[in-house]
Amino acid sequence: MSPPLWIAAWALLLHAPVLGCSRQAPASPSMLCAGHQLLPVMIPQAPGDLPLLEPGGCAAGRAPQAPSTRNDIRDCSADPPYLPPTATNTTARLAVLRGILRTHGIHAYIVPSTDAHMSEYISKRDARLGWLTGFTGSAGTAVVTWDKATLWTDSRYWTQAERELDCNWELQRTTSIESIATWILEVVPAEGNVSLDPFLFSIDTWNSYSRALHGSSQTLLPLETNLVDQAWGDQRPPPSSSEIYSLPAEFTGSSWQEKVAGIRQQMEQHVRRPTAVLLSGLEETAWLFNLRGDDIPYNPVFYSYTLLTNTTISLFVEESRLSAEARQSLRSGCPGPLCVELKEYGQVSAHLRHYAQGNVTVWLGTEYTTYGLYAIIPQEKLLEESYSPVMMSKAVKNTHEQEMLRATHVRDAVAVIQFLLWLEKTVPQGQVDEFSGAQRIDAFRWAQEHSRGPSFQSISASGLNAALAHYSPSNGSSRTLSAREMYLFDTGGQYLDGTTDVTRTVHWGEPTPLQKEAYTRVLMGNIDLARLIFPSNTAGRTVESFARRALWDVGLNYGHGTGHGIGNFLSVHEWPVGFQYNNVPLEAGMFTSIEPGYYRDGEFGIRIEDIALVVEAQTEHQSGEKPFLTFEVVSLVPYDRNLIDLGLLSPEQIRYLNSYYERIRAHVGPELRRQRLEEEYAWLQESTEPFPVSSAGTAAPGTLALASLLSVLLSELGA
Repeated sequence: MSPPLWIAAWALLLHAPVLGCSRQAPASPSMLCAGHQLLPVMIPQAPGDLPLLEPGGCAAGRAPQAPSTRNDIRDCSADPPYLPPTATNTTARLAVLRGILRTHGIHAYIVPSTDAHMSEYISKRDARLGWLTGFTGSAGTAVVTWDKATLWTDSRYWTQAERELDCNWELQRTTSIESIATWILEVVPAEGNVSLDPFLFSIDTWNSYSRALHGSSQTLLPLETNLVDQAWGDQRPPPSSSEIYSLPAEFTGSSWQEKVAGIRQQMEQHVRRPTAVLLSGLEETAWLFNLRGDDIPYNPVFYSYTLLTNTTISLFVEESRLSAEARQSLRSGCPGPLCVELKEYGQVSAHLRHYAQGNVTVWLGTEYTTYGLYAIIPQEKLLEESYSPVMMSKAVKNTHEQEMLRATHVRDAVAVIQFLLWLEKTVPQGQVDEFSGAQRIDAFRWAQEHSRGPSFQSISASGLNAALAHYSPSNGSSRTLSAREMYLFDTGGQYLDGTTDVTRTVHWGEPTPLQKEAYTRVLMGNIDLARLIFPSNTAGRTVESFARRALWDVGLNYGHGTGHGIGNFLSVHEWPVGFQYNNVPLEAGMFTSIEPGYYRDGEFGIRIEDIALVVEAQTEHQSGEKPFLTFEVVSLVPYDRNLIDLGLLSPEQIRYLNSYYERIRAHVGPELRRQRLEEEYAWLQESTEPFPVSSAGTAAPGTLALASLLSVLLSELGA
């Protein structure tokens, strides 16, 4: 080690507080978004010479401290094994499934967390993985053999899995298909059969398993009869019987006939001239026909498929559930090219098989089509793209859809401000826990005009629970909110005119220097990405690192993605918009979340999430045919002043904050007064007071920076 490093190390040891490293799991892929239902993506590495710190603040490669004794997770090495109350006894379920495996001559059965439409959220009827394992996380894969059972999941859910699995299950801390395949090859006997339901696996996932097992003596066997459903039997929840209804015209961007005409025009203009478009994603059919349902919690969709040709429209749905108005709308163009032929949901495979016998080309999006449907169509008759033309059209909101989402966020901000004021009054009295907090924010939203409930299960997390990015409380296990701890709430609403999703982190007492700096750096990342100007057709992954820069500067990161699209009274996570490798380039009219965070395991978590509209930027110069782009933040909720260290912010960042607060006052203030919420109006005025630009400056290295450099230097010393 060179003399300057020795000097720096001693200086830090003498003058900086030493921060202990919390227990951390190994580094892993990131997620599509921070809270509720995340998908794996890759985290870009931090720049510079400092090694990346793990979320708890420990340098990569450092041995973590020994874990403390915990009673909230299982201990299968104990005698007898210890299971927390949150674990599920799966012995009987596994015994039934294994009996079915032997009957079918299957040696290993793969169970995913998805449904037949590749939905992110699924109904209770499709929660096969949850029923079999007891694990309720949104992403995972189980494999059951005659004598073994293993679950694979990502880092968001490792702690949750240890809380929910019993000791029948081994936990593998990865989602790699290569890892799953390697395990299968080790435990399945030669000439053994490995099976799965092809209508629950994407095309890419099937191909990955096929490649991984290719050349082995084991056989990958698609089996359309779902074996978990057989084991579940009559205890499996029934299908939904609720009504499928038409959206009122004022809440649609255009009529369904206009949307169909637009898709057919794209078919005509495509170089391959496809004769049909197959829609498997539930939100695709719902958007195309301006229909909504409630087959999946928090998502106003219904089970359906659509086959749209140049001259016909086939909608596969349970016809008896359509409202009279919906049926009349769909049949109003009969006979003719705008006549929607209603067919039973279960007929899609047979109909597609018959259609594919002709001189046809079927256009489909591979991200939402299962291998089971894909395999029906001969390869030469397929036009494959990642996303269907309906998914791409839906991603770019027209002017009316944009205005609806803006209006939705104004009313949603009223509900969140009511919640924040209520918390300030009640938390110091010790009368609020995580669960009652989640119930209260949901109630405030329900009271707003056009509300249709929450857009996902509210994340209400206090103290150490906030370090779990996906955490949601239950009535039986819920921490009391305290003025001595940080509190993170990630919530959203469904309204007839739009969908919302906003995250704020607050502290009602005296935050530690570590908490305050971490919060400020997360806020800096949010601001830096929100105010960025970038060329048209830029991929989100190209600019995503701006949200991480302030954290990277001190060697920190977060283990999830930075944003996702959002719908107009549809999915709270709407593909294909966002900042990940498999998202499409950003265009004006797209909405995305911006949600950096920081999580210190066992202590606290921070996330700041806003929804932003991609708009044309006003620049001094213009290069190229298309204008540059930027973001307009439509979430209108103040940040916690108590957690902001102004000394870390630049003058430009403070000016942005003040401008944002002016917009909040201009849009939300009048709505608060219209609803006669004068106390909330006064709270808003106080919370959006402008910050003095003079407070900005070059602050001394903060707590996180000191801890980062100290950790690196000590590791070089062999500490």
